[in-house]
Amino acid sequence: MIIKSINHCLKQVKDLLIQIEDKDYTIRCSELSNASIGEHIRHIIEMFQCLTNEYKSGIVNYDKRERNKFLEMDANFASNQIDLLLNNIDKPNKEFLLQQNGMDEIISINTNYYRELVYNLEHCIHHQALIKIGLMLNFDYKIDKNFGVAFSTIEYRNRNK
Repeated sequence: MIIKSINHCLKQVKDLLIQIEDKDYTIRCSELSNASIGEHIRHIIEMFQCLTNEYKSGIVNYDKRERNKFLEMDANFASNQIDLLLNNIDKPNKEFLLQQNGMDEIISINTNYYRELVYNLEHCIHHQALIKIGLMLNFDYKIDKNFGVAFSTIEYRNRNK
């Protein structure tokens, strides 16, 4: 089920990337603390890439992600990277070690692949919500009404119509 949800969210992002112009993709939005739509997309993609790239090692540290400028400057390149993720994300669950750079040390926490996928999905939805705000206030692109809305919120709204 988690893979289906992730695929849905990444396809929503890809649908946006297909229609957005690079000049709009890279423009800084004051509502996003002067970040661009592309920077938020890069962040989404790189978090998933960081996890899938480290699947074999079983150790993930999101602080060490690449921060590839091409992802935030070229919507077509970002779209291609999402295709790679869609083809590479469905893996069996396994134990992982999550590392985070602390002030004076590296903190290590036991986790697993599926738990990290859930984290990345929620993180993706959060950034989609920010992207949606930037788009709505600055551009006129068609985006899904549920872009950036948690699945539990969608279900709640549908039950209470």
